[in-house]
Amino acid sequence: KADLRDDDSITKETPFHIASTSKTFTATAILRLYQEHKLSLEDSLTKYFPGFPYEGITIKLLLSHRSGLPNYLYFMSNSDWDKSVYVTNQDVLNFMIREKPQRYYAPNQRFDYCNTNYLLLALIIEKVTGMSYPAYMQQKFFGPLHMEHSFVFTPNDSARATPSFTARNTYWNNDFLDHTYGDKNIYATPEDLLKWDQSFYTNQVLDTQLMKAAFTPYSFEKPSIHNYGYGWRLLLLPNGKKVIYHFGKWHGFNSAFARLTDEKATIIILGNKFNRNIYRAAHTCYDIFGAYLQTTPGDEDDANESEAPATKHTPKAAKTKKK
Repeated sequence: KADLRDDDSITKETPFHIASTSKTFTATAILRLYQEHKLSLEDSLTKYFPGFPYEGITIKLLLSHRSGLPNYLYFMSNSDWDKSVYVTNQDVLNFMIREKPQRYYAPNQRFDYCNTNYLLLALIIEKVTGMSYPAYMQQKFFGPLHMEHSFVFTPNDSARATPSFTARNTYWNNDFLDHTYGDKNIYATPEDLLKWDQSFYTNQVLDTQLMKAAFTPYSFEKPSIHNYGYGWRLLLLPNGKKVIYHFGKWHGFNSAFARLTDEKATIIILGNKFNRNIYRAAHTCYDIFGAYLQTTPGDEDDANESEAPATKHTPKAAKTKKK
């Protein structure tokens, strides 16, 4: 494992874990499959997961965080799962079918940011395509867009995965939740994420109608300038300005990815040491390009809600579950 504490150890080709910003890729993949008539956003999850115990949940509700499902990061952490064994997406689904952890809300009752939604979307991508989620991302997005330093982490990537650090400058060791994907676990560089951003201006990944759907707000039960589309957070300001973005946090990694489409400006900040200032810096950058937050203060909770809640740092790494 590389030691990145030297001043010159990080280059423009060093990929960082982008945490919850990975959700922008998962949502886009689902919308692309819809564009190709391979699924419907109104499909019930029981179509893909026989025995799934939660009724009334559709793909659309997963995308917009309106499913009401419990967050797997919490119910798996509180379960009797052997924490020395890495949990997989399928393990989480099996646990939900078997143990039926209590849902937080009724379907479509309200917005509730939940990583379970995007873990399940990754499994749907695999069911529909017959490909693994990492392979699909490589074939459909990373390869065609020449995102040469991007990948979805798998156990085979341990040697090339950039390490992260605690606030005390010690390594942040992996734990049993570090092998799940869809909600997180994409590694990328700022240059690669800029290619991702630019693809939305040229319809390389989605048609105009579906991009509009992705960037449309779907939660209005709580009046706020903050909202969520399909895989994207939305900052909707009183002056008509709009920021399309996602933030992320996971085990020492931080990401801020914001699109100011009026100005065709993009703000990308990545870090691999626990530091909340990344989100404040992104907010500050908005006003370099236009009238965004001068009269409307940025809300730090806006960053917090976008982050995947980290589990307690464990001193020992988990091991891969034997099949």
